[in-house]
Amino acid sequence: FFVPLEGLQWWLHPATSSLTPMILHRSKRGWMWNQFFLLEEYAGPDFQYVGKLHSDQDRGDGTVKYILNGDGAGSLFLIDENSGDIHATKRLDREEKAYYTLRAQAVSKRTGRPLEPESEFIIKIHDINDNEPKFSKETYVASVPEMSDVGTFVLQVTATDADDEQYGNSAKLVYSILQGQPYFSVESETGIIRTALSNMNRENREKYQVVIQAKDMAGQMGGLSGTTTINITLTDVNDSPPRFPHSSYHLSVLESAEIGSTVGRIKANDADIGENAEIQYSIIDGDGQDVFSISTDRITQEGIITIKKPLDYESKRMYTLKVEATNTHLDHRFLHLGPFKDSATVKITAQDVDEPPIFSRNPYIIEVHEDTAAGSFIGAVAAWDPDASIILCRYSIDRHTDLDRLFNIDSGNGSISTLQSLDREMSKWHNISVVATEINNPRQTTRVPVFIKVLDVNDNAPEFAMFYETFVCENVKAGQLIQTISAVDTDEPLVGHKFAFSLTTVNPNFTILDNEDNTARIFTKRSGFSRRETSIYLLPVVISDNDYPIQSSTSTLTIGVCACDRDGNMKACSAEALLRSAGLSTGALVAILLCVIILLMIVVLFAALRRQKKKEPLIISKEDVRDNVVSYNDEGGGEEDTQAFDIGTLRNPEVMDANKLRRDIIPEMLFPFRRTSPIKDNADVRDFISSRLQDNDADPTAPPYDSLATYAYEGNGSLAESLSSLESAATEGDQEYDYLSNWGPQFKKLADMYIGKDTDTDIA
Repeated sequence: FFVPLEGLQWWLHPATSSLTPMILHRSKRGWMWNQFFLLEEYAGPDFQYVGKLHSDQDRGDGTVKYILNGDGAGSLFLIDENSGDIHATKRLDREEKAYYTLRAQAVSKRTGRPLEPESEFIIKIHDINDNEPKFSKETYVASVPEMSDVGTFVLQVTATDADDEQYGNSAKLVYSILQGQPYFSVESETGIIRTALSNMNRENREKYQVVIQAKDMAGQMGGLSGTTTINITLTDVNDSPPRFPHSSYHLSVLESAEIGSTVGRIKANDADIGENAEIQYSIIDGDGQDVFSISTDRITQEGIITIKKPLDYESKRMYTLKVEATNTHLDHRFLHLGPFKDSATVKITAQDVDEPPIFSRNPYIIEVHEDTAAGSFIGAVAAWDPDASIILCRYSIDRHTDLDRLFNIDSGNGSISTLQSLDREMSKWHNISVVATEINNPRQTTRVPVFIKVLDVNDNAPEFAMFYETFVCENVKAGQLIQTISAVDTDEPLVGHKFAFSLTTVNPNFTILDNEDNTARIFTKRSGFSRRETSIYLLPVVISDNDYPIQSSTSTLTIGVCACDRDGNMKACSAEALLRSAGLSTGALVAILLCVIILLMIVVLFAALRRQKKKEPLIISKEDVRDNVVSYNDEGGGEEDTQAFDIGTLRNPEVMDANKLRRDIIPEMLFPFRRTSPIKDNADVRDFISSRLQDNDADPTAPPYDSLATYAYEGNGSLAESLSSLESAATEGDQEYDYLSNWGPQFKKLADMYIGKDTDTDIA
């Protein structure tokens, strides 16, 4: 409600008359405001009425206009500008917003001027029980030590209710346990969960699940509720002592075992976990206390027995130890369940072995400079036989680790030397294995790695870091930068690389400027380059390093002359310049072209040979070849062989029996007596072939069976008569063969045969 001040009066609608009035202090303004109250979740058909505003300046003549501003004014809250009635247009939720702050003012409709100063008022939303309690988590995880007393605190769960705590019991919560009894309980007002059963043992049951309910309206009927689940784990306490499963253990170890090597493991069992199960092992008695020691594996909680002093089978073969296992973290509340320690006897037997040689070091590291000459001594290894009083070992290098045979070792004293010179740029390290073998027992061997480090020597000159494609424009000006060059060196000096760049001679066209950062810049020395005069310039650049001894090299920078636009962009270059820029000389291109041509010729030749093989043979019938041609795999003499076969046989098949000679003997007569060919008497080619076949079968001087005789017989009745030379025996003497000597060396044999025959005939 409102209190009238200085002649200004405001009142509330009778529907709000039940609200407690608030007295306002006097102010200079003509009227002041109280709070309006509105019920949330209103579901009526009409707008919910909030209240009424009225000014004592309002005479009821309609000249006063009421204006509303602030939260939700004009949308959520509407005011009748004439009567001052305020209505809410939507359902309101207190949980979304508990109150709204608005401002009201009365102005004159005639002048539009305020009749009273603007004043502020609040519309507060009344709560109803429309929200159920909610826990901050759906599932909680908690733990409590095992063997805890009744009432031990476990966890406190808290639920919240979005309803108004100051209005009724809508947000008054009560907690109860739905699952987890009789092990746990919960306080109804605070939500604190406590143990309800004593002596809960983790070794029997470790995990529990508890369900807690929170209900509003103080737990009364009709209240809303929510639940949550708590997974409770019993944590371990040291209530179980360690126990050995056996009272006695038997172990054995080789006498050659090194100091610190493991003899065996024993373990005492403890039902606890974590630090409560940690065990400390110790040797409390026995004749092996000085020879052996025991430690605890913190992961497996096993006792590891190791060798503390060297063993000697000949002096002592059996040792006895008494080992004790004790918990390291004791809980005094449970000491009555102890004692928390146990003991066992361990017997250890030393076994005799034939031990292999032992090296003085493992591994060996040897350093050698890369310029060391072959055959130089670089280091030595040493080994001895522990079973013998005199060192009797033979040394060798496993060649599988030295495939290039770079090193050699003296088999007697173990000194290592180089067989070849070493190059650090090829390999910085060489890892070889040296084998020491007992002379009396070659099966006893020991290997040791030898790491040979090759130290760097400045033996490589620096060179260009890459291939540079450099060009200069024809319209370039003097002093223009055309290329920045850098260098690389495969050596690795201790102080780092420092290269110096210079020209071999004074160049009239270009100059070089050393940047002193292992790079250099190439500048033009003049302007006006021309492709027609010179298309390529070769600029020798000397690059030297700063190591000792100083190494230097001369690298040639190829600079092509090109036509460029005004911005210096290349437009055209000569072909030679482009080839040089690509790194290919004219000779290289010619060589590539010749290789391509040769390859094409090989392909064409191969194709021609394949085509020639496909030509039809003289004897078409495969059956004839199979029946008459027998291969003996005897290689003939070629065209130079004039003794293995007498061509006269083809000239006169009917050779006299008296002149039958072996074909592998040179006959006394090159052309024996022959009768006139009886070809004219044969009426048919078949008869001619049959006759020749019979003659060859009966003639021991005939060609071998793997020879093929071809007869070009035209046959009787031909207009051209026979084209064969078989009938030329009668008129052979009329021929002149002097022209054969002019045909070249290929026909030298043939010319000697025929020209020689004519001479013999004339002499006869």
